[in-house]
Formats: sequence, structure tokens, C-alpha cells
Amino acid sequence: MNLIEFIKLAFFAITRNKMRAFLTMLGIIIGVGSVIAMIGIGEGSKRASIAIVQNMGSNMLTIFASGGPGRGPQELGSAETLREEDAAMIVAECHNTVIAASPYTQTRRPVVWQNNNTSTTIFGANVDFEQIRGWRLEDGRFFNENEIRGQAKVCVLGKTVVETLFVGNEDPIGQTIRINKLPFEVVGVMERKGASPWGDQDDAIIAPFTTVLRKLQGRNRISQIIVSAREGRADIAEAEVTAYLRQRMRVSPRDENPFMIRKQDDIIKMQEEQAGVITLFLALGASISLVVGGIGISNIMLVSVTERTREIGIRRALGATQKSILAQFLTEAVVLSCVGGLVGVLLALGTVTVLSNFTALPATAESWAVALGLGFSAIVGIVAGFLPAIKAARLNVIDALRYE
Repeated sequence: MNLIEFIKLAFFAITRNKMRAFLTMLGIIIGVGSVIAMIGIGEGSKRASIAIVQNMGSNMLTIFASGGPGRGPQELGSAETLREEDAAMIVAECHNTVIAASPYTQTRRPVVWQNNNTSTTIFGANVDFEQIRGWRLEDGRFFNENEIRGQAKVCVLGKTVVETLFVGNEDPIGQTIRINKLPFEVVGVMERKGASPWGDQDDAIIAPFTTVLRKLQGRNRISQIIVSAREGRADIAEAEVTAYLRQRMRVSPRDENPFMIRKQDDIIKMQEEQAGVITLFLALGASISLVVGGIGISNIMLVSVTERTREIGIRRALGATQKSILAQFLTEAVVLSCVGGLVGVLLALGTVTVLSNFTALPATAESWAVALGLGFSAIVGIVAGFLPAIKAARLNVIDALRYE
């Protein structure tokens, strides 16, 4: 007999007792469906997290001041090893790999307009902030170089701040708000940016770094610089910026960097690793159902061998070989498992579609997960059906014919 005939016999045997076949396949259906759905949720969450990180800026590097040689350990970002002019010099010295750079500082302060108030994050930066963060204006204008040099009290609002302060849909452009009791003129409104791993990006105000640094924080030195690297050149940009800063700070080759550079790519890699571990554990948990389903198939196939002992004896008496009997029952187990796997795939695709379209949970149907689920269902069928198939093939012909 060829494979097609074995498959036909397998479907005939399965359809003789449809309810038992369905209950046998249920473990495989749930197992395959769960594995594909869990992988889909994990991959969807990973992509969503990476998209959020990428939305924070364009190939961004953040340079933190830290304890320099001989100064002892200091809290990250607290040491004053960076200068305001370093941003412009980085662009000039590393123009092949760097597009823009800005001195950067941030603080949290109370903000008031008329009877409305909130507490929000205040970003201090230069005119390149828009390009570096990939955050565009929706209305009004951005502050300019003259306002930065003059420490002007002007600001640009994020959408959340606008919605919190201007509850009557008033036009915020030209209005004067008070940040930490200081009057600031609103000159622009940023487009909606969305959430980040660290909170709502739109719950922020951007102002000249000189104003934020000296008038809100009471400081004279910056502790951060943000840099936008050219596409695909973040690693080279990091090396060039490191070389420039070490030379400018006259750091000995034996000493460690008195600063720290964190790339956006590093955050993305960390997100991918964390999401990969979570997806793995979700898939492993769901795969337990596949093991249970395999045990169910093995159990039912053993019962089927017992029930069909006389049939096996007749087939052997008519010339069927042990290999033929082995192949018949092994094929039946694989077909049972694969049919369950196909139903599980359909169940998973339906689940992923519902989750992605009707809930906030990100999910995606991964083709490799579907192939993995079907492959595992076939392997489970082979493993689960092997012992019953051997038992059927080894039945004594005379004993089988006498079996009642």
C-alpha cells in the first residue's frame, strides 16, 4: 500500500467515531492554538515596544556626564564634565556620522494657567530638538537661536499639557503660562507623540536649555547632550564622539571615560531580549497542552488497537506485513494530530485577529509560528502513535483471529 491509501484508511478510521476523534484532538487543538497565539502576542508586544522606543528619536545617542578621573564615583548625569559648546563641536567634528546635537536638561515643575494647573516635565534643548527627537510642530513656531542666547522665557507645549491646561479649547499660542511661578509665553504646540516606556511623551514642555538650566534649575553646567546619528552609523558615531570628548577633556589613555554614551539601539536590543524571554516562557507554557494532547492520542490509539485486534488479524492473514500494519496505525496517529494542528492554527488566527482588532493587546500571526505549531503536531503524532503501532504490528495472527 502507498501513502495515499494509508491516509484514506486513517480518515476512514477517524470518521467512524467522530466524537471520540474530536475529543482526542482537543489537546492538540488547544496546544497548537495556544502556542501560535502566545508567540503572536509576544512578537506583537515586542514590535510595539520597539516602535515606541524608535518613536522617541531618530538614531539617538544620549551622552551623560559622569565621574571623571580622580573625582571618585558619582551619580550618573551629575558630574559637570560636558560643556554647552560640545554639542556644536560634535556636529562639526563628526559631521560624517552625526546630523544634529543639542545640550539637554530636564526637570519637573508645576505649571499654571488661569485656574488650571498641572505638574509636568520641562525639557531644555536647542533648535535641533525637533530633528533629534523626530517630534514636529503642529501649530505655532519653535524657539530660535536668539531666544536661546537671551534665555528667553518662551516654550512649546505637548498635547497632553494643552488638553490639561486649556480645557475650554482656547488657543494656547500667545498665552502666558507660569512655570514654577515664572511667566513663559507659549509660542508653539507639538504634534501628538504618544506613549514611551517611561510615560506619556506629550506630557511635556520644551523651552530653551539656557532658560531651563539657569532660571528653573539654578545651574550653569549641562549634564547631558542628545545626538542624532546618520542612518545605520550609530556605532561609528559613538566611537567618533567618544574620541572627540576624550581628546577635548584630555583624558589619559589609561583612564576611563568621564562620560557615558547610551545608544537608542542598545535600548531596542534590551527590549528585544526581554520580549524574547517572555515569548519563550509563554510558548513553553502553552506547549504543555501539546504534551497532554500527545498522551491523549497515544491512549486512544492503544484502545483502538485493542478494539481492532480481529481486523488486524484478518489483514495479516490476507498478506499484510508487520511494516504495513505499523505504517497504517502510525499514519492514523499522525493524521489525527495534524488535523488537530490545522484546527488549532485556525483557532489561533481567529484569536490573533480578534485581539489585534478589538483590544489594546498587540498581536500578530507569525508564519514561522504557524509552521512550528504544525511541525510539533506532526512530531507529537509520530511519537504518540509509535507505541500503539508497534503493538499492532507485533500481534500474533492466530491470537488476533481468535480475539472476541
